[in-house]
Amino acid sequence: MPADVSETVAGVRPATGIVHLGLGAFFRGFGCVYVADAMAASGGDWGIVGVSLRSPAVRDALRARGWSYTSVVLDPDGEKIRDISVLNDVLVAPEDPEAVLVAMADPAVRIVTLTVTEKGYCHNPATGALNLAHPDIRHDIANTLPVSAPGFLVRALARRRAAGRAPFTVLTCDNLPENGRLVRGMVLELAERIDPALAAWIAAEGRFPATMVDRITPATTGDDIQRIDALTGRHDAAPVLHEPFSQWAVEDDFVGGARPDFEAAGVEMVANVTAHEHMKLRMLNGTHSALAYTGYLAGHETIARTMADPVFAAYARTLWAEIMPAVTAPEGVDLAAYAEALFERYANPAIQHRTWQIAMDGSQKLPQRILGTLRDTLGAGRTAPGLCLAVAAWMRYVTGRDEAGAEIDVRDPLAERLRGLAAEEEGPAEIVAALLSVEDIFPDDLAAELRAPITTAAEAIWSRGVRAAIAERVT
Repeated sequence: MPADVSETVAGVRPATGIVHLGLGAFFRGFGCVYVADAMAASGGDWGIVGVSLRSPAVRDALRARGWSYTSVVLDPDGEKIRDISVLNDVLVAPEDPEAVLVAMADPAVRIVTLTVTEKGYCHNPATGALNLAHPDIRHDIANTLPVSAPGFLVRALARRRAAGRAPFTVLTCDNLPENGRLVRGMVLELAERIDPALAAWIAAEGRFPATMVDRITPATTGDDIQRIDALTGRHDAAPVLHEPFSQWAVEDDFVGGARPDFEAAGVEMVANVTAHEHMKLRMLNGTHSALAYTGYLAGHETIARTMADPVFAAYARTLWAEIMPAVTAPEGVDLAAYAEALFERYANPAIQHRTWQIAMDGSQKLPQRILGTLRDTLGAGRTAPGLCLAVAAWMRYVTGRDEAGAEIDVRDPLAERLRGLAAEEEGPAEIVAALLSVEDIFPDDLAAELRAPITTAAEAIWSRGVRAAIAERVT
């Protein structure tokens, strides 16, 4: 079926009101779309300056079209294409950190949004505390031109305070538990190290609303770019592809009440987002990670192909049955219906979301996606063999060798450390014990509870393979 192509009407772009740190595909396929819809409905100057904290690649790809790009909805009935034109500029922090701070300190900027992934906050995933030993944080304490996301937030807020300006609202869109409060704590901890008076000002005047974000956004490939170029008749080096579904819940707590008309764009503005957040982290992100590690080891390249395997389709349902008793449903939400909707989304053949992509940075993701559920489940006297299999599969994955002995390109901040620990041991029980000793991931008390059930799962995976282990134990 041909794509449905719709263009935005050319015109004067709105002035900048938002700076976004971490301008990857997800925010361009999610947050930018919501902001564009909010301005289309109600106006306002909420143009966005994007910031890449690492590489110039996104900036260079977007520049040719004057920061506009193509958004592609991967609907099973046919792709739907739209032009998004809310970006006013893209800065590259390592090239010019001063320009980033100037943009963030501009009084016209009232919100700073972030999608820097879990590892971008330089924190300890097991505790949520800022990692003061992280080299980027050590740099940012000692230098006024920062390199980390927390560093840019603190140094930019310091400039606003010195200029007598109100702080911007910090709106994180990353998959962290209690994400607004967690980021607030890290910012205050860093600010306290730099200037206690600054920390007190941020604590009193700043706002850090928590959010829940949800839209599956697979990585764009070269083949995708060629196909979209053919459909639109123009070259776009930075299109984004995403599923039709989208959900954004945001606590309505902004400095001076300044924000786009998010309600008009379909954002759920709520007093407390915790229930939405926990539901999504555990039921979506938790099962996504579980299917990524097990599916990858079984040879499935994407989540859709994993779900097309009846063993893994049954495994997904087993996971939700284990997770739902540890989730408090948001008002008006049926968890069983939510799980069924997730099943359909995962199985969408138009979404080529690679298991390898989802498997990245597992050491940063496991605590909030899976380990929190395991703690609550075991504490309530229940068992969770499906979730234990997921953790054991992650352990097999980070050894760096798959079931056929082929090397795995493990992308994780702790990859070298984890592989080294596993390499020192001979069998699955010993590898489990070694990896459970990593306190950055597994608190001591939880590691003690998990050792026996994860060892059982690991022995099944190592001896019979992950697919057989799943088929025998949970289907």
